[in-house]
Amino acid sequence: MKDNFSTQSAQYAKFRPKYPEKLYDFLFSEVVNTEFAWDCATGNGQVAVELSKKFNHVDATDISEKQLINAPQLSNITYKVESAEETQFPDNHFDLITVAQAIHWFKFDSFFTEVKRVLKPSGVFAAIGYGIMQINPEIDKVVHYLYENILGNYWDEERRHIEDNYLNIPFPFAEIESPALEILTRWNFEQLVGYLETWSSLQHYIKASGENPMNLVYEDLKKAWGNNEQMAVHFPLLLKVGRKS
Repeated sequence: MKDNFSTQSAQYAKFRPKYPEKLYDFLFSEVVNTEFAWDCATGNGQVAVELSKKFNHVDATDISEKQLINAPQLSNITYKVESAEETQFPDNHFDLITVAQAIHWFKFDSFFTEVKRVLKPSGVFAAIGYGIMQINPEIDKVVHYLYENILGNYWDEERRHIEDNYLNIPFPFAEIESPALEILTRWNFEQLVGYLETWSSLQHYIKASGENPMNLVYEDLKKAWGNNEQMAVHFPLLLKVGRKS
């Protein structure tokens, strides 16, 4: 698994969008027991915190120690620096395993072998993600130009899985029909810029050129934003949920 987010871990914790309550309600409705959950590639612990409200104990792992530093410390969450593909967890241990906005970075075969090993019989696995946001046509046009024309060559190859809505990721589970959901939030202009600067491709661009590509679109983005104090931001939610059979 690649570590593309340690360098901007504080920004990641501050600016990444939050998943909707309806997502967790759906996942919790599908689990048989609520004893143990594993949030793999937990990042700043956003999903782990929500799982901890329902499960007796949550294990949350990530390869980035800097990301984990920004995660909330709760009594029933154990954070650990560990790869997705090889863990120290016992066999048939977890009732629910989640991966949020990260599965596209994994080595699928070895990861799913590990998931099958540590997931209880009838346990639930959920791959969660989100695509490119939409605000309005004017802003979306500038964001798309940044995404495609400026940063196109700087995206990792694995990004294609998000663009394909996770449809081409192998899924060796009995798939559960999932509801159509979205992330809906409200941002000011500074939050939009902060979020865009968490993109891994933007960080790759800075590393390669020494320049922040936001400078190339900032004025156009500001003009498109206009005088709005806040605006609604929509992210399409990607969700693949299945049960170990």
